[in-house]
Amino acid sequence: MKAILTTELEVLIPFHDVDSMGITWHGNYLRYFEMARCKLLDEIHYGYREMLTSGYSWPIIDLQIKYVQPSTFDQKINVIASLVEWENRLKINYQVRDVVSNKRLTKGYTIQAAVEMPNNEMCFVTPPVFREKIAHLIGEQTVPNTDVSEAKEDSKDQSR
Repeated sequence: MKAILTTELEVLIPFHDVDSMGITWHGNYLRYFEMARCKLLDEIHYGYREMLTSGYSWPIIDLQIKYVQPSTFDQKINVIASLVEWENRLKINYQVRDVVSNKRLTKGYTIQAAVEMPNNEMCFVTPPVFREKIAHLIGEQTVPNTDVSEAKEDSKDQSR
């Protein structure tokens, strides 16, 4: 899947991120993913504060991670985050690579869905506010106005 936006973040593995064997504890990779995801969303001016202001929360509804090789204390890694899906959900792919060798250490993805904050309803299509933020990345001058309520009704009709 082709990415419409990619960002990279260099991280030096700190001592407090490793276990007694000197290997990065597996749960820390999710924090590295989060750091790269925040940078990616900030680049389109739709970070978490902008999400809240727009009236949508974007919880992670699915994630996958595969550990290929370990990282260790004081190792420089490059965390690459790529936005690959946006129409109905946000899917961001990640790679963690060693800075020196460029060997892939870890890969994974997260999926986030928009939720209308006032009523806690999940959106079946990406809200217009996000579509406007990425219009220039997908080559659209103006983003078609997708009526979120129509999409919800269509989805309900299909499930009957």
